[in-house]
Amino acid sequence: MKEFAERRFGDKDILIIYIDGLVFAEHHVIGAVGVDSEGFKHVLGLADGATENAAVVKQLLEDLVSRGVEPKRKRLFVIDGSKALRAAIDSVFGDKNPVQRCRRHKVANVTEHLPDELKEQVKNVMKAAWRLEPQEGKKRIKQQAHQLEKNFPSASKSLLEGLDEMFTVNAMGLPKELTRCLCTTNIIESPHSGVRMRTRRVSNWQDGDMVLRWATAAFLETEKHFKRIGGYKQLWMLKSYLDEMEKEKLIAEKRKVG
Repeated sequence: MKEFAERRFGDKDILIIYIDGLVFAEHHVIGAVGVDSEGFKHVLGLADGATENAAVVKQLLEDLVSRGVEPKRKRLFVIDGSKALRAAIDSVFGDKNPVQRCRRHKVANVTEHLPDELKEQVKNVMKAAWRLEPQEGKKRIKQQAHQLEKNFPSASKSLLEGLDEMFTVNAMGLPKELTRCLCTTNIIESPHSGVRMRTRRVSNWQDGDMVLRWATAAFLETEKHFKRIGGYKQLWMLKSYLDEMEKEKLIAEKRKVG
């Protein structure tokens, strides 16, 4: 764990950071997986706690910075939608980084407020809207939310929550092969599956330290089998987009000083 906690990433150009939680009985672990400019995945860090815990998520992100994940570099963050996690990203890395909400989590959050006979229909509407240009897609989502508002207000509210960040990747003009990997935290769910497989026989999780030890060992073993992200040959396009954002920020800052 000490070796893992001290790994440095200053020599990696991390373009994407995926953050999601994993549950072990009553315990939660937050995992952060990064993707570098060559498409290789790296387990950046783990923390004992849930993504809704503001102090824990901020501490995790600050630890990444201390180990070489440069905060000035613009990155795409893909997250589960936790407000505490979103606030921590703004606090540690700045509020100008593009953030994509996980669409798989959004579907689950919305449909849990709906009766069974409506779940598939609304799910299909959401997926169809996400394939459109941002303005048109948001329009379709708002129409669906309006239709649900009277009888299913909780579903309607959930559908509209964080709407802009559901279309962050759509606005980047990236190839479909690449965008498929950028709209959900599935990429971190893959190592989570490996972790679950390696810990499935553990029935007595005694405390958070035990959970973190097992999670660390399982994540490191799973990391050995990581493959490059789908669409990695087009990652230069995402890098170009993020670099341009960085340039625009520097220009704006110079104008303020001037």
